[in-house]
Amino acid sequence: MQHGADGSIRAADLTHRVTPGKDTIMARVLNFNAGPAALPLAALEKAQQEMLDWQGTGMSLMEHSHRGKDYDALHQQTIALMRELLSIPEDYHVMFLQGGASQQFAVVPMNLLPAGKSADYVVTGAWGQKAFSEAKNVGTVRLAATTEDNKAFVRVPKKDEIKVDPNAAYLHFTSNETIHGVQFHDNEPDAGGVPLVCDMSSDFMWRKFDVKRYSLIYAGAQKNIGPAGVTVVIARKDLVEKGRTDIPKIFRYSTQAGENSMYNTCPTFGIYMIRNVMQWIKDSGGLDQIEKWNREKAKTVYDFLDAHGSFYRAPVQKDSRSVMNIVFRLPTEDLEAKLIAEAKKAGMVGLKGHRSVGGIRISAYNAVSLEAVSKIVAFMETFAKANG
Repeated sequence: MQHGADGSIRAADLTHRVTPGKDTIMARVLNFNAGPAALPLAALEKAQQEMLDWQGTGMSLMEHSHRGKDYDALHQQTIALMRELLSIPEDYHVMFLQGGASQQFAVVPMNLLPAGKSADYVVTGAWGQKAFSEAKNVGTVRLAATTEDNKAFVRVPKKDEIKVDPNAAYLHFTSNETIHGVQFHDNEPDAGGVPLVCDMSSDFMWRKFDVKRYSLIYAGAQKNIGPAGVTVVIARKDLVEKGRTDIPKIFRYSTQAGENSMYNTCPTFGIYMIRNVMQWIKDSGGLDQIEKWNREKAKTVYDFLDAHGSFYRAPVQKDSRSVMNIVFRLPTEDLEAKLIAEAKKAGMVGLKGHRSVGGIRISAYNAVSLEAVSKIVAFMETFAKANG
């Protein structure tokens, strides 16, 4: 970087852009991290192009006021794209909050669990356990079902295993368990007349779903739709209106919905990145195409694991296997560590299972390509031949 005669940095240097492939060589790894996870390259490149000057305003979007018209247009566009892609009815709020799903573990019962009532929880893994445990700190909760067996989770419950209290304030479940690799498919809990609440953090927008089946959905963005720091909440307007008002205003859904997620400064850049990802999904053919890719990726990996069952062991029952987070074990922990190390040398990262369960985990979220999945499977085949 050159300086002027007085030592100041020249304006030309401040606006210089590095173009991948010209000024530098960009080497990107195959990213199988569970979250923060891979983002679509098109969404990242869009951010790179617009980083310094947002639509001719002379400053980055990150520098704009969240209450200014330039940011507001982006905010509304992001909501509109999400509504379009998911066919979200008008009687649902779409909110962009902070604190992650872990904060929602407390905020959901704070809003929806009044004194004298109880809430039901279905627990199929570590995140469901955390949600249940946190809700106990707020009010009365009960297990409607759990599939824990000797501290392990390998399936979702059958319909008749879920015992819902018809007087419950709501029924909560986790659609996909990132750590244990367990996912509901077309067998989500039937809540009857009880409001159904779902933590969709790790499989939100992997396919279309009927929003009207749910009273409230929440999801951290950092798996499928954006960077860490934004939590999407989709909630029925009548449920929000009936929410408790004896809690701090900032934790009330009615406050956030009433201010269009801008009661306090919202995570503007994270929401901008969600806009980019929503546009990428739309340009790719919508959620029907995204689902097709996701199913093909999962089938590629699971077919390989099943064909090499003497070396790779997938513990989750077939009808409960996660499309997003594919977990498996090798004959020894030493071999698992060796696979992770050699894969990293080959440009494949994020394969280590969660510290609480160990093993290997391939997170094949929306932005992970079929090509990337095919490459890791080819690597695993070579590894099994060399070490089996």
